[in-house]
Amino acid sequence: MEQTIAVISDIHGNNLALKAVLQDITNRGIDNIFNLGDSLYGPLDPLGTYKQLIKHKMVHIMGNCDRMLLEAVDNYSQSTLHHIKQMLTEEHLDWIKQLPSSVVIDDILLCHGTPDSDEAYLLEEMTEAGGTLKSSLEIMKSLQHVEQSVILCGHSHIPRIVYLPNGKLVVNPGSVGLPAYKDDLPIPHKMESGSPYANYTIMKKEANQWLIEQINVPYDWERASKVATQNNRKDWAKPLMSGRA
Repeated sequence: MEQTIAVISDIHGNNLALKAVLQDITNRGIDNIFNLGDSLYGPLDPLGTYKQLIKHKMVHIMGNCDRMLLEAVDNYSQSTLHHIKQMLTEEHLDWIKQLPSSVVIDDILLCHGTPDSDEAYLLEEMTEAGGTLKSSLEIMKSLQHVEQSVILCGHSHIPRIVYLPNGKLVVNPGSVGLPAYKDDLPIPHKMESGSPYANYTIMKKEANQWLIEQINVPYDWERASKVATQNNRKDWAKPLMSGRA
């Protein structure tokens, strides 16, 4: 494996943001891309997002929202989920089905949430005000069966770099396509990155140490917000414009 990698996650069907991020990665001459999941689910452009992803060579894993696209929809009030499932063809579904829940590459573990759950937050503890950083002991407990020294995770949409007392490094690249959101589980909470920029991470190995850059890429978030509004998802429109939920 080359020692410079780009880590992306939580695109959520935002093809405008994805194009900007992939162009930035290309401009930097980075060939190794790891995608931590939640790629297509969202009210913007899931099919365009899929076309972009398959054009580029990268390692993909499955997120919880990818998995939801394969499951039966019991509650048709989940209009975005139902709408996207109607759009997806067998080609799209077959691509999602082959995505692994986690991948090990050299000394790096890729997972979406935690190594054991695509719905749990590895680094954050939920409060009504948002996600606060868990203690090192809590994080290490979630990683007690992980042999790798570098863990890449997504799901929270909040860029973080956490160095643990046992020497392990945990990196969350943030979200390419949705910089803030509200959720009801495990308790009602909101996650906010604070800006509308598309987030991803560059990691470069130098003398057995990782040089890590959290990258914020500008793109036409006003256009993305308008598309969300047109598709009856005003709850996405504000976060796309501001990074606030």
